[in-house]
Amino acid sequence: MLDVESSPDHSLLAPHPGQPGIRVCIDRGGTFTDCVGIFPVEPTAEHPDGERVVVVKLLSEDPGHYADAPREGIRRILEAATGKPHPRDAPLDTSNLSSIRMGTTVATNALLERKGEPCALVITRGFRDLLKIGNQARPRIFDLKIAKPDVLYQSVIQINERVTLDDYTIGSHIAPSQPHADECVILGRTGERVRVLTAPDWPAVQSQLQQAYDGGIRSIAVCLMHSYTFTAHEEEIGRIARDIGFSHITLSSELVPMVKIVPRAHSATVDAYLTPGIRRYADGFSSGFDSGFSNMRVDFMQSDGGLTPINKFSGLRAILSGPAAGVVGYAVTCHSPDSKVPVIGFDMGGTSTDVSRFDGRFDHVYEATTAGVTIQAPQLNINTVAAGGGSRLLFQNGLMMVGPESAGAHPGPACYRKGGPLAVTDANLLLGRLQAKHFPWIFGPSEDQPLDVDAAHSLFLQLAQSINSKMSAERDLLGQHHEDKSVEDIALGFLEVANETMCRPIRALTEAKGHDVQQHDLACFGGAGGQHACAVADNLGIRRVFVHRLASVLSAYGLALAEVVHEEQAPAADVWSATTQNALLSRLDELTRVCRNKLCSQGFSDAQIRFGRFLNMRYDGTDTSIMVPESVGTEFGTSFEAMHYQEFGFVLHGRDIVVDDLRVRSMGAQTEVKYGQVHDELQLLHSNPVSCPASHPAFVENAPVYFRCGFRKAAIFKLDLLVPGDMVAGPAIILDSYNTVLVEPEWMAAVTSTQLVLERTSVKSGVIAEKQSRRCVTTDLDPIQLSVFSHRFMAIAEQMGRTLEKTSTSTNIKERLDFSCALFDPAGNLVANAPHIPVHLGSMSHAVQFQLDRFAGDLVEGDVVLANHPQAGGSHLPDITIITPVFRDGVVIFFVASRGHHSDIGGISPGSMPSTSKELFQEGASSMGMKIVKQGVFQEADVRRFLLEEPAKHPECTGTRNYRDVLSDLKAQIAANHRGITLVRALCLEYGLDVVQAYMAHIQRTAEAAVRALLVDTRKRHGRIRLCGSDSMDDGSKIALSVTIDEDGSAVFDFSGTSPEVYGNINAPPSVTYSAIIYCLRCMVQSELPLNQGCLAPVRVVIPKYSLLSPSPSAAVVGGNVLTSQRLCDVILSTFGAAAASQGCMNNLTFGIPATETNGSRQEGWGYYETIAGGHGAGPTWNGQSGVHTHMTNTRITDPEILERRYPVILHQFSLRENTGGKGRHTGGDGCVRDIEFLKAMSVSLLTERRVFSPPGLAGGEHGACGVNLWKRRLPGADGDFQVLNLGSKNTFFVSPGDHVVIMTPGGGGCGSL
Repeated sequence: MLDVESSPDHSLLAPHPGQPGIRVCIDRGGTFTDCVGIFPVEPTAEHPDGERVVVVKLLSEDPGHYADAPREGIRRILEAATGKPHPRDAPLDTSNLSSIRMGTTVATNALLERKGEPCALVITRGFRDLLKIGNQARPRIFDLKIAKPDVLYQSVIQINERVTLDDYTIGSHIAPSQPHADECVILGRTGERVRVLTAPDWPAVQSQLQQAYDGGIRSIAVCLMHSYTFTAHEEEIGRIARDIGFSHITLSSELVPMVKIVPRAHSATVDAYLTPGIRRYADGFSSGFDSGFSNMRVDFMQSDGGLTPINKFSGLRAILSGPAAGVVGYAVTCHSPDSKVPVIGFDMGGTSTDVSRFDGRFDHVYEATTAGVTIQAPQLNINTVAAGGGSRLLFQNGLMMVGPESAGAHPGPACYRKGGPLAVTDANLLLGRLQAKHFPWIFGPSEDQPLDVDAAHSLFLQLAQSINSKMSAERDLLGQHHEDKSVEDIALGFLEVANETMCRPIRALTEAKGHDVQQHDLACFGGAGGQHACAVADNLGIRRVFVHRLASVLSAYGLALAEVVHEEQAPAADVWSATTQNALLSRLDELTRVCRNKLCSQGFSDAQIRFGRFLNMRYDGTDTSIMVPESVGTEFGTSFEAMHYQEFGFVLHGRDIVVDDLRVRSMGAQTEVKYGQVHDELQLLHSNPVSCPASHPAFVENAPVYFRCGFRKAAIFKLDLLVPGDMVAGPAIILDSYNTVLVEPEWMAAVTSTQLVLERTSVKSGVIAEKQSRRCVTTDLDPIQLSVFSHRFMAIAEQMGRTLEKTSTSTNIKERLDFSCALFDPAGNLVANAPHIPVHLGSMSHAVQFQLDRFAGDLVEGDVVLANHPQAGGSHLPDITIITPVFRDGVVIFFVASRGHHSDIGGISPGSMPSTSKELFQEGASSMGMKIVKQGVFQEADVRRFLLEEPAKHPECTGTRNYRDVLSDLKAQIAANHRGITLVRALCLEYGLDVVQAYMAHIQRTAEAAVRALLVDTRKRHGRIRLCGSDSMDDGSKIALSVTIDEDGSAVFDFSGTSPEVYGNINAPPSVTYSAIIYCLRCMVQSELPLNQGCLAPVRVVIPKYSLLSPSPSAAVVGGNVLTSQRLCDVILSTFGAAAASQGCMNNLTFGIPATETNGSRQEGWGYYETIAGGHGAGPTWNGQSGVHTHMTNTRITDPEILERRYPVILHQFSLRENTGGKGRHTGGDGCVRDIEFLKAMSVSLLTERRVFSPPGLAGGEHGACGVNLWKRRLPGADGDFQVLNLGSKNTFFVSPGDHVVIMTPGGGGCGSL
């Protein structure tokens, strides 16, 4: 049996004289530091394994008692192990220590709090602001006050150097690169040809670096364009910096030699920012020991779940140091290599919950975003949700909310006796799931009082009164009987909402990736996990839960089970083939030799080392790669296709497979790690049901615990007095020093030597049977179920979006994420829309409703409808909507729909975004509605006719230039809809169709009430019932708006006075106006609210027929969706006085080459499309954000290195356009500058706005600067001379090699007089 002793205070444990060889594992968290000491003792009945485990838990910061928590923990463990005192004021005696292993949040906290080392970013000239702009997307689409994390560097050093690739991949296959005779072209380490355009002036570089050094900078991050393959310039900069005396130099080409400059530069900056502080911490930690660390191993946990020596521990690899050890802990202790049942890790702490998955192999990701910084480094795939024991409980807009705000450690939950707010811990305490008398008495002024149940009860009573009052009024309106909910019901309701919140990321890790969540075990750990284990498992249909005896310190214990890891990585740019296979395998062999030597130098023998060898592979033309492990008997290409099919559901036959990089992971372990020993013990366990709890030695007392059926008597047991074989039936509570485990009714806890194994006792099997047994939900409005259904509906839309992202192939959908997915009621009203692209939000319901009328009586099971015409609820033609009805007994019960922006659907220009279109047919294929699937049969002939034949019938038009990708993406949308259908049917089976449809209506009414409250408040604040606003497009067309608000919160949005339809393409169909209105209303609510059709219920919209906002069926509209929609948002928000104008544009750039056909053979053309960020408008309490997408779009932009690798262009500049934001009390955000040189002749289209009329300020704030579009034409025969032409707002033109297009996007308006 695992023998665990605790040392919670400063006193000595009873001495157990041990032997030399004490191993200490430490998890240093932000609040607590957990220490586990393991040391050998003489085998006895008490210690049959000859090993003793001591646990020490202490505050991470307690300067009044000790200087360093990990060192203090080691001191206490040494005293417990040796029985001898170890004074705090003397260096620790290391003679009995064999190893120290540590996981730490030092790096994470420094990143979150922005408290790292002052550093400078050294980057290629023209990319000074690249990390400020990032991927240009904003984190939360409905926040008018856009908050982006600050950059980590203190200053930027721009190096006047430039290289680019001499090859590009679009429109052709990658050819094996050979050295070039041109002296300006060098073969990079990936095999790609690199052309040196500008070599650095090294004396100037030295001067720049010296200036930074003289200014106090001692740490630099160096990241130059294409340095993943061409390293010479970075290496020379590193040499110069070392000579100057910089103490820390990070070269991105050494740290993460992977393509994509944005995450590579972020990674290098993170390392330069964090590593010096980590090194100082390690040095300070070492100084507290009498001989330093010369006599023992000291390893730190990395984000990838592997250990590394203390002197090699770096900031980049430290971000998930603490959580990673927990994953190792549950993986080793809970997963059985024999049964191979995958395990979900559920680590619930004070402010958040981490979830992960282990199926015999650690699930790694190689690019992830933490604290707003996207980095390239191997990390365990850990998803975090802001719900933990300290998460606040709020009632807003009729919904019960858990988090994301946290009570923190100070003041903490209400029961902490510091005047804090209600939190999840308070609910568990009130319901008896936490017992105050058995919780540490560390609260109150003297830190000697228990948790305060009365404080929690008092605040819950106030909250219950508020909720009951609101629900009583709502039910009266619905004619439903109302009974007040008790304080306990309210508290339990919040726990149900919290559990559902925590289940969403688990479903994302399992169901969204094609895994059946029911076929998993759950491993619960962390301080709060034990109270929620059974409930979370119930929600997911999981029947077995593991709770380790060391669950509260499992991250510390997991360190003892981890292996030392060393990785080597090398970039590549090869097509996988029989020709390249041997060369790639030889490179893997060389990396393997390096790894072996590294681990052997640390004392591992060959027998103690194992290797994992990987190729990072993707299909040519896509940007989604898979790290493919080497498999015995299967070559990498076959493995890649199998993994691609499992992950994404399809294989691209005939498409080249590209290798982006090679990786070898070596793992060293001095003792064999045995997985899942608990399963062997369970097979042999002799069961001993605890039928009479009160007579058991572990019994403490009975206590009332509240469940859905009311209070139940629960027996309380002490874990350390339960013995293997004991079977404790729920309801029960099992306590140890640091953890409380709730065994719910219909659950049984089996006690083993190392774990509590919780199993459901119900004889019914499967999630449906289990859930039907506990669902007692009626169609009547209930605030608890309203919040639960809000999560469930949103989760359906989110999983549809993940499916579409995974199964699509085009850059637009898979990488730029230009798509939306939604769920609709039987009338076509929006129920839930995942937060994707705002311009799609209000318009998709119009599309569904149009098809409902169009195909009235003609829709059957298995039908799927395609539409994109503006008169059919479309936005512009590239946005194709796929609509699938959901049937029951021949009746439509729901709709699911997805809308994606397709790369090219024909028309007069590549990309189908023509700047000069005057008629709709010039913009590509259009359909008022067609069945793309009839009774389950895909209609490819009709699709081909729609995409290729019909558009080509019009003058100067062609069909799609990339039929293959468009067809694939349409099938991906169908797959996404199918995923939504599966989930919504499961929801109906779980709750009943009548309940699900009732809550669709309830949630819509909740949104309506919130918008009505906003409108009533607006009327009061402005002191009038009519608000007016207007703005003009660059051609002088006017958008006029008057808003009349009634006392009941209903409003009329009247666009009378808006200009007539134009003979151009800025006309916007009515659906776009509705999208702008619903988006702006949702933004102005300024609190969590599910966006659905209810937001528009109080609003009547008046749009003059044949106006700019309601054009004729043949009118061109491509600019209306991407330009006029933005201007609509500016008009609405300024009319309400909510925000100054943002850039009012998406800055659409398209370039490409048309398809050709020779002798009946079709050669696919290609097109590239991007939208470019600009300035964000300031508001009454905030400055505008610079270089960000605003309002109706939130698409990402292609990484500069990917752009140049894929297309024949050079990006010379992408930076902020300084001082273009309007001045004011709050300043508008700056626009951007993007300078692109074209290396081949091609067509270019610009579709922009705000080049004539500048973005207005608000309340006396100044206007933002207008945008400018320039064409720099290289003059024939002239050496470097250009003719500079102003292109205006919209233009289509043909560039020659060497020409540049420079796009300068508008700034945002300022707010308030200076």
